[in-house]
Amino acid sequence: MSTPIIIPVTNKADKLRFIKSQWNFYKGDNSFVPPIIMDREKLLDEKKNPFYKHSAIQLFLAEKNGQIIGRIAAIINDNHNIIHNDNIGFFGFFECEDNQETANALFHAAEEWLKSKGKSEIRGPVNPSMNDECGLLIDGFDSPPVILMTYNPKYYEKLVENYGFGKVKDLHAYILDQNTFVSDKMRRTVEIIRQRSQVTIREVDFKNKENFKRDVKTLKEIYNAAWQPNWGFVKMTDEEFDFLAADLKQIADPVYTLIAEVKGKVAGFALAIPDINQSLIHNKSGGILGAAWHLLTKKKKINLLRIIVLGVLPEYQKNGVDAVLYQEIGSRGLPRGIQYGEASWILEDNEPMKKALTTTMHGTIYKTYRMYQKTL
Repeated sequence: MSTPIIIPVTNKADKLRFIKSQWNFYKGDNSFVPPIIMDREKLLDEKKNPFYKHSAIQLFLAEKNGQIIGRIAAIINDNHNIIHNDNIGFFGFFECEDNQETANALFHAAEEWLKSKGKSEIRGPVNPSMNDECGLLIDGFDSPPVILMTYNPKYYEKLVENYGFGKVKDLHAYILDQNTFVSDKMRRTVEIIRQRSQVTIREVDFKNKENFKRDVKTLKEIYNAAWQPNWGFVKMTDEEFDFLAADLKQIADPVYTLIAEVKGKVAGFALAIPDINQSLIHNKSGGILGAAWHLLTKKKKINLLRIIVLGVLPEYQKNGVDAVLYQEIGSRGLPRGIQYGEASWILEDNEPMKKALTTTMHGTIYKTYRMYQKTL
């Protein structure tokens, strides 16, 4: 059996081959949601994506007999290492045939590149950071991924662990059901919180350019402050946040993009997005026109929201503002045909959030994603 050839991606044509090769590994997999090729090109564009102003990436392809049988990215995130006082490199965008030799060759290529840059550990998967898609799916293969969450064949776990990677952290996705989500007790509790703490909710203004810019600034400040203590978290730069906001504006709904205020002062925000993957799963080619068509014709059938971000400023975290935001999202979704919610991702050791999701909102873990690490 011939050894796979590892090819560093050095030009635009090979980068497109890298992106399109993802389809090679999901033939016949009904849970695979094809990415939009144009979105992947933008994400990996080192000139347009501001992430690469403080980071570096090297893509690799594995080939055998002229066929792409695997791919991987080696990533250096300087802001992560500064904030966490680490010397870590990352891997991401991993895809591979069910062959340990191919996987080993890909991981070795990523390791050697990171070692040449002076890194001492490798962690992943991240695509390309913890602020993007991250984690390897290890449990919950019976349903497709929701918007901006990862998906992979089950055998990837074996390939990663057989190479010597060990678990560093699990990330959970909780499923919420409108039938059990908002109980009478929760409604009464939320109403008491609203009155006692004078909590009000408003939508982000998507229509007025200046108001939108103001609200994005507010969201960025809350995001960076509320998540600062979290494992692996790295503050977004102003350019990164604006880059993300411009993308999310295309798919977000102001009905579910909410800012909470306490006595007129900003206290927190929530961002939930209709699971457009329920439409995009039909866009087999990954083309932008096909994506637009399926979103247009199947939008009304979407029955799930992904709660991507829910953050409360530290000084308001004991006021129950989070409960008000969750209840508000649920009540807004029900008349619009939203039956389910996914809260993701949640760190396995985030006890306050886990308690709120399970005890108060009766959510259950239905998917688990694992972050791995290895000494170089």
